[in-house]
Order: sequence, then structure tokens, then C-alpha cells
Amino acid sequence: MAKATGFIEYERENPIKLPVEERIKNFKEFELLLPEDKMIIQAARCMDCSIPYCHSYGCPCNNRIPDWNDMVYKNHWKRALDLLHSTINFPEFTGRVCPAPCEYACTLSINQKPVSIKHIELQIVEKGWREGWIKPQIPSIKTGKKIAIVGSGPAGLAAAQQLARKGHSVVVFEKSDRIGGLLRYGIPDFKLEKWIIDRRLEQMKAEGVVFETNVNVGVDISAKYLNRTFDAVVIAAGATVPRDLNIPGRDLKGIHFAMEYLTQQNKINAGDYIPEEQIITAKDKDVVVIGGGDTGSDCVGTARRQGAKSITQVEILPMPPQTRTPYNPWPTWPRILFTSTSHEEGCERIWSLSAKSFEGENGNVKAINFTELKWTEPDKYGKANFEEIQNSNKKLKADLVLLAMGFLHVEHGNLVKDLNIKTDNRGNILVDKNYRTSVEKFFATGDSIIGASLVVRAISHGRKVAEAVDNYLKNA
Repeated sequence: MAKATGFIEYERENPIKLPVEERIKNFKEFELLLPEDKMIIQAARCMDCSIPYCHSYGCPCNNRIPDWNDMVYKNHWKRALDLLHSTINFPEFTGRVCPAPCEYACTLSINQKPVSIKHIELQIVEKGWREGWIKPQIPSIKTGKKIAIVGSGPAGLAAAQQLARKGHSVVVFEKSDRIGGLLRYGIPDFKLEKWIIDRRLEQMKAEGVVFETNVNVGVDISAKYLNRTFDAVVIAAGATVPRDLNIPGRDLKGIHFAMEYLTQQNKINAGDYIPEEQIITAKDKDVVVIGGGDTGSDCVGTARRQGAKSITQVEILPMPPQTRTPYNPWPTWPRILFTSTSHEEGCERIWSLSAKSFEGENGNVKAINFTELKWTEPDKYGKANFEEIQNSNKKLKADLVLLAMGFLHVEHGNLVKDLNIKTDNRGNILVDKNYRTSVEKFFATGDSIIGASLVVRAISHGRKVAEAVDNYLKNA
């Protein structure tokens, strides 16, 4: 695979990012592609592993990473693209926004810097677009079967494309005004510019996929209509119900869910008109983001670009360690301290704080009261407990509070309720091993069955449910 001694001869080289002071002036992507000759060197670092955990453990799509690294090293880019597309539909998305669990499962990451898998993936697909290698794959035979996909996030889009290529007629219903779901409205433009989504949608339209926006399934069209009109229905709605913070002062103005904030900014970037009195802006404000995950990080980057006076990100959990601990060995996902590009742009991060109340003035939030927590040492399974530290009140100024504490489950609209689709105790839709729900010919996939997760995992689920639906229709 690639060059046998490449990992010894070459160091990892990361793509260049625009300087902070330049990139925060707009919402454009700021990471540049490395030249192709340097990518060949990076691909050469891939070892001839007897068991490539990057592929078998690290990637939910089981991307054939060592194989396309080898093709890049040999300058066979078209073959690398074919290998890449054989397991994943939208590598231009994951090449930008995936946290790259494959890299942390790379054998090199035991004691060196891993292979630049994510950037090589992005380079392969972007070269494919530039060279005109990525074209619609139009089926030669139509089956006459009609399938509805509810939701146009990565899971729904992957399922739609796979099923259309099987010759089925596919209609994707999206309640928002544009296609893309989380990709469109949940991820900031500085991580994923939206023309990248539109480019792939044009391919899917040419393949026969029909997109219907501004359609709230269960409201604008009924479950009975879906049952009567389609041979199969795939529920691919996102886990959009946010976790709230029900403490005194929650009704004050200036407290918003993260997705409300991020979605609005993406709409503004797209040219949509938002009445001035409805605009959520961080300009000249003290911003507090509650929640230490990726969504919170996206809020930090957005607030920085809006001109916040100060930004503080607060997390209830303790500060993670700098390196792996004994209960978190390779190749598992490292539970260590991550510093995102948004953090690099400027914010204070505070751990082990529990919010107790909001304070306001004239109906607007002005501060948050927190209590410090003391966490026990993790046990051998990595679990820890906490207790509040007495008389440890900490007050933070806040003109804008963004709640980024994760999501509970898929929104249980009329579709789930009218059909009486079974859910688990966490609110996720129950499915069998073939992604079938408790209702005949209704399937579910992605966040709707596992809760909020990675884009790459959603694409994997979309591909798998498509295979299950195709098999179901063949035997129907």
C-alpha cells in the first residue's frame, strides 16, 4: 500500500488556513487545498497495515481508505474517486465537516501523527468535480416503484440517491424552504459553503430525484396520502428537538437555542430577508454559549464573525485530558481536549459549571449564575460523578445566551403520531435490523433512530436503508 517506508520518511502536513484576522471578516471557507504533489506525499504515509482500523473501525461507511491512498500515491486519481464513491455518496461533505474518527483509528496515531485521510478524501472528490468525472448515474431501467423520503439531511439524500440509481422513482419531502437539512441550516458556511450542496443536488435531479420543499409531512400531506401513493416511505428526519435549560429566568429575551441562531445566520448568508427586530446578533455583546460540543463551537465562530464583545463557552463536564487515558485506548474515539478553529478565533472556555439561574434587566438577559462542580476521578469504564461545591457561585455577564446542549430525539410530528409508530424510551423511532418501523412499508434511518450523530454515520445509514427498501420492493 502506497510507499512502504513513507510513514518514516514524511511528516504529516496540514492544509493552510487563512489567518484569523482575515477569515473572521466573512462566512467563507478558510481552509485551502494542498497542492497535488504534496497530497501524493501525504498518501505515501499510509502504512501497509495488516488490519486497517481506519476502514474497519474508524469509518461508519467503511471507506476503502488504504486502497484510495494507494491510488493517489500512484497518481491514479480517477480510480481513487471510483473507490471513494463505492462506499460514500458525498465525500465533499465529510471531507469538510467530519471529525475524522478514521484518523484517530489510524495505526500511525498510536505514537505519531495519523495519515491525512480527511484531506486526501476531500482532494479526491474535488479533483473529480474539476475534471468532470462526477456525472449523473442514470438507471437504464425504471422499476415503476415510488418511494417517499421524509427529510433531506445527509441520511435522506444518501437514501434518495441510492434508490434512484436502482431505478425507483424517488420524491424527497423537506419542510424547510431549501434542501439539505442539517447540512444546509445546521452547519455554518465557514465550514461548508452551500453551493457545494447545490452542486450535488443538480446531479441527483439529473438522476431522477424529485425534491419538494416547504412540505411538512403530517401537516401539508397526510400519512394516509403517503400510504396510498408510495410503495415505501423512509423517515429520515433529523433529531431536532433541543435539550432545554429550565431554570429561573429562562423566559428572558436574548436566550436562544443554538440551531435557531445558526439557521438564521445561514439564511442571511443565503440572501434571505430577516426583519431587523427578529435578527439574533452577537455584535457588541457579551455572549455565553452553554454546551461544549461542536454545535457550541459553531456558535462561537458565528458570534466572532458577528462582532461579539466577548465570548465564553461553558461546559458542565470537567476539562478533558490532553492525552488518552488508560480506559480510552487506541483505536477508540479519543476523549481528549479538542480545540476547534472557532476556539482559535477567540473565546474563553470554562468547565465544570452548572447553570442555576438567569438574571435580567427590563426583560432582557444580563447575566447567568453558575455553581462550580467537583468531579470524581473516572472509574475503569471512564464514568465519573460530580457534586456541587458549596458557596461557589460564579456570575457571567451575558447579553446573548446560546443553548447548545445537544438534542433529544426526532421531532414527533403528526406522521409519527398518526401512524402510532413505536419509539424507544429516548424518543427514537424503533426499527428492526432491516430499518423497518412498526408500521408496514414505513422505514426509518439516521438521526430518527439513533439520535443526533455524525454526518458520515447518517450517510452510512441512508445507504443501508436504501438497500433494505430495495430488497423489500423486490419481494413485495
